[in-house]
This record gives sequence, structure tokens and C-alpha cells, in this order.
Amino acid sequence: MDLSIKTEAFQQDDQSWLGSAHGTQSARTVTLDASAFTAGTHYPNGYIPSGTVLAYLAGSTTKLGPYDPSNTTTEPGVAVGFLFTAVKVPADTSKPVGAALLTHCRVRTAKLPFQSGKGSIDANGKADLKLAEFV
Repeated sequence: MDLSIKTEAFQQDDQSWLGSAHGTQSARTVTLDASAFTAGTHYPNGYIPSGTVLAYLAGSTTKLGPYDPSNTTTEPGVAVGFLFTAVKVPADTSKPVGAALLTHCRVRTAKLPFQSGKGSIDANGKADLKLAEFV
């Protein structure tokens, strides 16, 4: 039995990208492939921020990575939802990471953490998600 004191750090989560609480009660558990994210871009402080647009990785039906707006025909060019809460990236990025995925919600696109490149949203991503309103 390990009774030693352990310290754990948490990220202050910015969910200002959410347009309302609508859909937040139905987030589902998914697995992220941490190696698909870029350290200096997607998690410079060790956490992938909430609001990151996610897509299934090429050839996978179980692991997600950042949506890639420049890839319009195959995964990760098909947006499937938004990361609901910030996720800590493990030192060993080959380990799978559990996360919460929002697939039905209202979004303030100007408040998403990435405005261009992988993890951001574009017209094709908006169509993929079939969201009724992007504020």
C-alpha cells in the first residue's frame, strides 16, 4: 500500500467557446492519440485545450486526433466533435488518453482555441458536425 503524498496539477479550463450548456450533459468518452497532437502547438502547457475540434485518425475507428481542415476527403478531415474539457498529455505520448467528446452543442467559433490549422474549424468541419448554429 502506497501512502506517500502525491501532487497533481490541474489546468484552468476556458469553456467560453460554448454557446450554451445545451448538449454538455451528453458528452461521450473517447480515446485520444496524444502522438497526433503537436507539443508546441496543441499543448504548450501540457494540456490539450477544451474546444479543440477532433476527428478520427486515418485507419482508426477508435482513436481521435486534431481535425485537419486541409484534408477534405479522409480522416482526420472529417470533424466529429469538440473536446469538452482540457486533457493532460502524458509524458509518454504513445499511451492512450481518455477524453470527453461533445457532438451536439452550440459553439462560439471565435472563441475556439485554434483559429487555423489542425484542431480548428472550417466550412467543411461545420458541415460535418451538422451543428444548427455557430455563434
